Amino acid sequence: MLGAGGGTCSYEEIETTDVILLWGSNAREAHPIFFHHLMKGLRNGAVMYAVDPRRTTSAMWADAWLGIDVGSDIALANTVGREIIAAGLHHREFIERATFGFEIYAEAVEPWTLERGAEVTGVPAEVIRRMAHDYASAERAQICWTLGITEHHNATDNVRALIDLALLTGHVGRYGSGLVPIRGQNNVQGGGDMGALPDKLPGFQDVTEPAVRAKFESVWGGSVPVHRGKHISLMIEAMERKEITGLYVIGENPAQSEARAEHVRGLLAGLDFMVCQDIFMTKTAQLADVVFPAAAGWAESDGTVTNSERRVQLMRRAVEPPGESKDDLEIISLLAERMGCGWGFPSAEEVWDEVRRLSSIHAGMSYRRLEELGGLQWPCPDEDHPGTRFLHARLWEEPMTCTPAPFVPTDWVPPIDPLSGDYPIRLTTGRRLDSYNTGVQSRGYRSPLRAKAAIEVAPQDGAALGVSEGDLVSVTSRRGSIDVPIFFHRSLRPGLAFMAVHAPDEADVNLLTNDAWDPKSGTAEFKATAVRIEPAAAMS
Repeated sequence: MLGAGGGTCSYEEIETTDVILLWGSNAREAHPIFFHHLMKGLRNGAVMYAVDPRRTTSAMWADAWLGIDVGSDIALANTVGREIIAAGLHHREFIERATFGFEIYAEAVEPWTLERGAEVTGVPAEVIRRMAHDYASAERAQICWTLGITEHHNATDNVRALIDLALLTGHVGRYGSGLVPIRGQNNVQGGGDMGALPDKLPGFQDVTEPAVRAKFESVWGGSVPVHRGKHISLMIEAMERKEITGLYVIGENPAQSEARAEHVRGLLAGLDFMVCQDIFMTKTAQLADVVFPAAAGWAESDGTVTNSERRVQLMRRAVEPPGESKDDLEIISLLAERMGCGWGFPSAEEVWDEVRRLSSIHAGMSYRRLEELGGLQWPCPDEDHPGTRFLHARLWEEPMTCTPAPFVPTDWVPPIDPLSGDYPIRLTTGRRLDSYNTGVQSRGYRSPLRAKAAIEVAPQDGAALGVSEGDLVSVTSRRGSIDVPIFFHRSLRPGLAFMAVHAPDEADVNLLTNDAWDPKSGTAEFKATAVRIEPAAAMS
């Protein structure tokens, strides 16, 4: 984001900010630790706008809920940007000294009047106007988002549209103002930091840069591929063409987590060879030729994790891995030895010290400092550096010594899966407080909060279908069909349905979801599926 692969703010900053735009995020259920910090901000007087198709348990805490039509986020962002400019609330000084491309952006958003924005998004014009004015006028403001923004066919453009708003108002690079992508799982940020991306090496260093490759090759003693690799959507397409015939899956369950799941399961079953390394016998592991039982990283391994505020924290092994399971690092080292690489068996700290030598943003984070200070935020270039609370302060330096930040105009394009007479309901997906992803890590215990797998619709839609709560219905998309109980929820507007993703063994929503993906990020459009709902008896 603006040259750094992480959120710009610290958690503490949302406790003292003035305006919060919670956009496409049910943080109260999906990110409860972060939401505790956000709640402190609300108690301290922050005004919050929640942009979400559903009136979620997070939106209930907002001063205003913008019940946006699924997939119209860019339309709303462009309308907000246009209103800020029209009202003369854009930060002219910041724009002139720290950005470029403003004139092109202003021209691109000019057609997005409040009236047009209201028509496309379903949000009243006055509410859009009020949010635009409050955000632009605030001394400090943050935009926070998660999968409601990124699980679309135009995910990257969605994010760019939000970044443009921050540049327009100067709400970036200052304490209390910034852009906050809330990471969906523990250590998602750390995975990206360490190079679990198709085009990056540790520290977000570009694999296509010869000098970067040379640096890593000198330490690793081998060659680094010249070209970027494939993200998961491209890997699935390569499996379709038989270009990928073998897979090594570590801590992932694509047989149930990917859109158009039945198709993905067929591809996995058709591989020549697959290895899975996991702490559970997942549906993916059941398809594997070899399964390596791994240790649970949060209790049975040493190492580091990185959270959404870029804070690297030290993890210590509390108990030994059970049975024949082993730490991931040991498994990989054993595999390398069997393959004749002879890496030896480095400790987690030795591997981390190598990361510090190669990644300047982590160079100052010794185990000793991480333990003494309870973690450090990157960038932290040396052992005298305190870590960085917020990013992009460079944009406010006088004189400017860095490249200005670009405005990137984005065009609104509706969801790929259109509504029609045959598929008149928009299905969106999400998470629950008590469960985790495909349920592998949470289904094994009971929770008083856990609701049974079901599809939720507006009471008006339930009445129109002639069904009662708990009745079995058939939900059909252009890709598949499932039978599932139906329940009514007042958080939903007519025409919108919701399913959680956590119970694929009971109701696999990913048999329905659309595998059209964003060409920049590779993320599939989980959030916008066109479906029809019928009483199950009608299908018999």
